[in-house]
Amino acid sequence: MRTADIRSRFLDFFAARDHTIVPSAPLPTPDPTLLFVNAGMVPFKPYFTGEASPLWQRATSVQKCVRTLDIEEVGRTTRHGSFFQMNGNFSFGDYFKEEAVAYAWDLSTRPQAEGGYGLDPARIWVTVHHSDTESRDIWRRVAGLPDERIVDRGDEDNFWSMGVPGPCGPCSELYYDRGPAFGREGGPAVDEDRYMEFWNLVFMQYERGPGPGKSGYPILGELPRRNIDTGMGLERMATLLQGVDNLYEIDQTRPVLQRAADLAGLRYGADPEVDVRLRVVADHVRTALMLLADGTAPGNEGRGYVLRRILRRAVRSMRLLGYEDLALAELLPVARDCMAPSYPEVAAAYPRIADQAGAEEDAFRSSLRQGTTVLDTAVARVKENGGRSLPGAQAFLLHDTYGFPIDLTLEMAAEQGVEVDREGFTALMNEQRERARADARARKAGGTADTTALRTVLTTHGPTDWRAWDTLETESRVLALLGPAGPVPVARTGDVVTVVLDRTPFYAESGGQDSDAGLLSGTSVEAEVLDVQRPLPGLVAHQVRVTAGELAPDDTVHAAVDPEWRLGARQAHSGTHVLHAALREILGPNALQAGSYNRPGYLRLDFPWRGALSPTVRGEIEEAANRALRRDLPVGVRWMTLPEAKELGALALFDETYGEKVRVVEIGGAWSRELCGGTHVDRSAQIGTVALTSEGSVGAGMRRLEAAVGIEGFGYLARERDLVAQLAEQLGAPRTELPDRVAALLDRLKTADRENARLGQQATTARAAELATTATDAHGVRTVTTTTPGTPQEARTLAQAIRDRLPTDLPGAVAVGTQDGALVLALNKAAQATGLNASQLVKQLLGGRGGGSAEVAQGGGLRPETVTATLATLPTVLAAH
Repeated sequence: MRTADIRSRFLDFFAARDHTIVPSAPLPTPDPTLLFVNAGMVPFKPYFTGEASPLWQRATSVQKCVRTLDIEEVGRTTRHGSFFQMNGNFSFGDYFKEEAVAYAWDLSTRPQAEGGYGLDPARIWVTVHHSDTESRDIWRRVAGLPDERIVDRGDEDNFWSMGVPGPCGPCSELYYDRGPAFGREGGPAVDEDRYMEFWNLVFMQYERGPGPGKSGYPILGELPRRNIDTGMGLERMATLLQGVDNLYEIDQTRPVLQRAADLAGLRYGADPEVDVRLRVVADHVRTALMLLADGTAPGNEGRGYVLRRILRRAVRSMRLLGYEDLALAELLPVARDCMAPSYPEVAAAYPRIADQAGAEEDAFRSSLRQGTTVLDTAVARVKENGGRSLPGAQAFLLHDTYGFPIDLTLEMAAEQGVEVDREGFTALMNEQRERARADARARKAGGTADTTALRTVLTTHGPTDWRAWDTLETESRVLALLGPAGPVPVARTGDVVTVVLDRTPFYAESGGQDSDAGLLSGTSVEAEVLDVQRPLPGLVAHQVRVTAGELAPDDTVHAAVDPEWRLGARQAHSGTHVLHAALREILGPNALQAGSYNRPGYLRLDFPWRGALSPTVRGEIEEAANRALRRDLPVGVRWMTLPEAKELGALALFDETYGEKVRVVEIGGAWSRELCGGTHVDRSAQIGTVALTSEGSVGAGMRRLEAAVGIEGFGYLARERDLVAQLAEQLGAPRTELPDRVAALLDRLKTADRENARLGQQATTARAAELATTATDAHGVRTVTTTTPGTPQEARTLAQAIRDRLPTDLPGAVAVGTQDGALVLALNKAAQATGLNASQLVKQLLGGRGGGSAEVAQGGGLRPETVTATLATLPTVLAAH
């Protein structure tokens, strides 16, 4: 049975039992604790925690997931995949254990001819929590399972929670016995390779308190509404039904694996290490395809870095298999054909996907060359100093700057006989990750890093009455004041606090639009609104600075958005939509927005594209945008279901979560149609102008346009006009002749620079010849020391020129210092033949600083007044050798 058929069979089964089919959420998730959806229940999390009211009583989905914490295990076990699909059925206060068990058993064992999976009932085992006698009884009664195939397990395996206070409960897992060829007999407690878990039923019935780990926290009581969350691993069920050994050999991954083997001229199954690398390629290429399809672009941080690492591990694995040519262009089309039956959008977006992946592979091949040089130099330095371990900081540099996965650094260092300080590297990585997480948490919480207090406010008072689409002013009540440590009783002049209001007119940052600015004012207080965020679904948090008086909970305040700010924000957000439409009009549909940011007067838009845009193309895009403004297109808002919006051709942001109804913003009807929750002008002419200010690269295959909008756009154009007028006046040329006049000036400057360089070289040669005649003998070495007012590079040139004029049959050493405290030392071959080493000599002269090769080395850090005295110690240093 094809994986796509397993998927559709699951959805059809539950749809026939009154479950609403919910489309998979995009892989990027707005949840501040996650980069990607990593479990089937993540999109439903607000309904389980009570942060939002469920839209359905029963739901079913096949959710795309990415999990990379155990990426090093990919390819080495039969169970780890970085991309996987989770079939799920969910009940929000409707049915509970008995129905969940009955559904799982029915679908698993029902004959395939009747719409089931046809698993042999005699080979299914289940586990239950040791305290959950109810579930044990249900399995006996509903499925007729004997006690020996119902296994009790503890909290670690069969009790679920999200790791924080909230819903929790026991779970029951279904396993399938694959037979003695896969391991020992005795059930899942003995061997989880032979007994493969394929479905987990979570029974959310309790509320837990705080506490670390998977056990030991207090159970506070029963939930008022009991819920069901189940997850069937689609790839695992495909492994069982297709009769293959592991998830890399199912129909959605094996063709990619086979293509990789063919390209490398290898046979899968002949060599265990080769098999691991082929499985890594198959897994990572599929994961990259799905991430790219959902709008993630390769980058240096966050989601982009995860994707970059996955792509580069795939390319590196192909190189280790002996395939040196471009690999992704050969492998991605195979993955596309495997996944398109379940996800047609993959095929539709493939030209963009291929372009971005190709650019990343090109960039990695270039980085590989540069990084290899850096690594070779670092390894040589370690060996030169008698060491055996590459510092963790050096490995982190290779990772952070050149995109080297740590396993690549480990492998290449080992090839040269050097270990890597893995602990030091890991510590630096953890520091970087924690900084990023803390920044994200604080930003999402409106300056309050801990969302526990905010969650209490939401639970007590309900969602914020958000009026940003309708008004600029509201009369509001202060529900809570929060500082970094939690609730505060009062905020006084100068204090910066987080304020939660019962209603607000302020736009909270989202969808690329910056938050509103404005004031909170009351009978005894005035506060400036600095930032507005949505730290939890339904809750708006304002970060404010009290400028006068005192603010306390239960105060009534007048919340007012700065109208000029909001006007500028509307112009900038609508301008972003206009620029996006103009971009696609000129470049085609693959120029799809991959990120944006807008605030009053300014916007930026990122999009996948290989190579810089020419001035002509930039002009065409700007003209198309401003033509839309001149046409004064109507801006409209419509509400509809997500499938209706997609059918209409509306463009969606990949990292946004959408409800049952979505908001579609149109500018000129079909010309620009996007899902958007931002604020907009009423007609396009109100934007004023869109003036492109820059276009550049923000990563491999990713470009960024920046523009000034509205009155700021007119100001930018006026400044450009004034600058051109000033240049024309200074050069005494008409404006139309400025480019030619400037080009002529640049040519004259280049000619003068070449002449100055030639004269400088002549002067250096003459000075070097003169200084060479002043060489003195220092313990058998012809020695010259001098200073120069020039740069370290000029000192290096002079030192080498003097050295080249010393007798070649005698050891020679030249040291040149600069006025800013640098020192360069050069040795001829005769000196090196005696065992002298320029790098070691420089270190001795500079107290351990500096370095280079045995022939030429340099260092710095000297006080200018000590340069001459340091040079004078060269004979003493030579004597020591």
